[in-house]
Amino acid sequence: MVFIRLYREGKLEREDVGAHEIEVLAHQDDVVLWIDYTDPTADDLLGVETVYGLHRLAVEDAVHDFQRPKLDRYPNHLFLSAYEAHLVPGTGELAVAEISAFVTRNALVTVHGPEFDTDKLKAHWDAETDLTVHGVPFLFWGLLDLIVDGHFDAVQELDGYIEALEDGLFDDHSPYHDLQRKTFEMRKSLVKLRRIVLPMREVLNTLLRRDDLVGCSAVMQPFLQDVYDHVLRATEWTESLRDLVTTILETHISIQGNQMNLVMKKVTSWAAIIAVPTAVTGFFGQNVPFFGFQSDSGLWLSLSLIVAGSVILYVAFKKRDWI
Repeated sequence: MVFIRLYREGKLEREDVGAHEIEVLAHQDDVVLWIDYTDPTADDLLGVETVYGLHRLAVEDAVHDFQRPKLDRYPNHLFLSAYEAHLVPGTGELAVAEISAFVTRNALVTVHGPEFDTDKLKAHWDAETDLTVHGVPFLFWGLLDLIVDGHFDAVQELDGYIEALEDGLFDDHSPYHDLQRKTFEMRKSLVKLRRIVLPMREVLNTLLRRDDLVGCSAVMQPFLQDVYDHVLRATEWTESLRDLVTTILETHISIQGNQMNLVMKKVTSWAAIIAVPTAVTGFFGQNVPFFGFQSDSGLWLSLSLIVAGSVILYVAFKKRDWI
């Protein structure tokens, strides 16, 4: 499936361009194209590969999944591999969508799966009509800005989930296994997000350091700098949240250990109290003569020792808050 937008002299002209028109339009200086492919094969990209001189290695990367986020420079174009990210509502699970882009002098060619929302991308471009005159640099900036803003929103939502974990950390009614499971899910999502956010720093660094790259312009540099700032904030936020999740897990384990020690302390205290009657009855249960042997005085003496010893231990343990 292919969708093509045509911009002429900085204005959106058509959205019904056919694939057979690409070769003619590619040679018109006042035309900028956005060519969007959904789940294409290498053969599907053969036309634009020939027209725009796309490198075969870049085309190969575009049609294969699970590429590392990167920005490669080729003689005629740039090749971007990146990931859009968002949280599945109510679960905290991170969902990602891979997108590749070829950036040429007068065309932006994007390749992605059906999970990538192109309507959001089009709406993002349409909201900045005053910048469309900058052509491909504008389209490329819009794509990067949408991707990075998605990363930032995902980090922000994860922060909210982690705050909820913190609130439940000292909740005695919170199930132990439920909190532990959510903590590991947050950690998994953060590790996944870090893998796609961290490399974006180098992507933006490359664009900001080199003003001679295809798809760049001096006018769009401040906008790219703004995207770079968002990348840095998202990266730093992700790192801090990873540390926070680790701290939450360690604190939770420490709390469980303290509670276990408290339980063991109480059980041991009661065991010490129970040991008093056991010791007394064991002594008076000897089959040898002793003071009060086979008489009422022996019975009352043993009962007195049991009660007195148990009360003394109970009071002593209670003062130390062991019971």
